[in-house]
Amino acid sequence: MAAKFTYHSILMKLKIALLLCATAFLNGCAVVGPSLEMKPAKVLVPGVIVGGSQKHCPPGQAKKGNC
Repeated sequence: MAAKFTYHSILMKLKIALLLCATAFLNGCAVVGPSLEMKPAKVLVPGVIVGGSQKHCPPGQAKKGNC
């Protein structure tokens, strides 16, 4: 017996074929979300010089001769 192909069965097979092709084409794609770069917070302490030629000496250490 010969198989009957109706309009709806052909349309359904076409939709499935297009879906499989679209899946094959999109399979290699990668979705990358937004990136976020964090920097450490800068803390400013009054009277302390960082990165200069002077060295910081904690209170009380200069009297003991440790600086």
